[in-house]
Amino acid sequence: IHLGAGAYVCGEESALIESLEGKRGVPRNRPPYPVTSGYLKQPTVVNNVETFCAAALIAVRGGEWYRSVGTARSAGSKILSVSGDCARPGIYEYPFGTRVAQVLADCGAESTQAVQVSGASGICIDATEFDRRIAFEDLPTAGAFMVFDETRDMFEVARNFVQFFAHESCGFCTPCRVGTELVRRLMDKLAAGLGSPHDLAQIVDINRLLQSASHCGLGHTACNPVLDTMKRFRPAYEQRMVSLDYAPAFDLDGALARARAMTGRDDPGAHFGVSP
Repeated sequence: IHLGAGAYVCGEESALIESLEGKRGVPRNRPPYPVTSGYLKQPTVVNNVETFCAAALIAVRGGEWYRSVGTARSAGSKILSVSGDCARPGIYEYPFGTRVAQVLADCGAESTQAVQVSGASGICIDATEFDRRIAFEDLPTAGAFMVFDETRDMFEVARNFVQFFAHESCGFCTPCRVGTELVRRLMDKLAAGLGSPHDLAQIVDINRLLQSASHCGLGHTACNPVLDTMKRFRPAYEQRMVSLDYAPAFDLDGALARARAMTGRDDPGAHFGVSP
């Protein structure tokens, strides 16, 4: 058993192998794939622990038994790691097809306004979508299930995720390394009350670049939290915007305050060599 350092990008299989080999955790160019050239250039199978758990049950009880649970397109069960604003966070197992509302009821969540399904890079849904089902054909998930009640500011939730992606980018490719940082700065600008509709449009444009040009899935999905919350919780963004199409970022009067103090003058012509 090898303990990793916790880098998010090492959830990608080839970056994980790089880390196991003692190298920097950066996704490899593929092909070749790990099944032909993986750990130490040997054929390597990379699977989630949950896959091995399911495989053991199938080996004991058979495929027909496994397919009898879940939906027609999503056989078996799903392990969810439930966290956030709920009375009973923890690990839950449900057959595929279970509604989000059922999970919320079981974990003791109240006054829930949003659920982040499948972690930071997943899907953020609001209360109108709690009848959706955990399944590949509806809400696919890696297992994370984060609950946010009505006391949470969904803009700040998205901003936190953006900061996470900017920090966790491995830096290998320019679109992700620079793009996640630009989105972080735009979100900080909005948080300061200096944002504009143009800034939101910029985030959408950066997302297109990240999706088309990033080296791995981290960059492809880094803007998901912002785009989902922009769509479902738009007022949380609009209340932080200035009323103009631009955001004033320079205070001329403030910048000249020191010069006025040095000259002892405070009249309009003090900075232009004009006598009072």
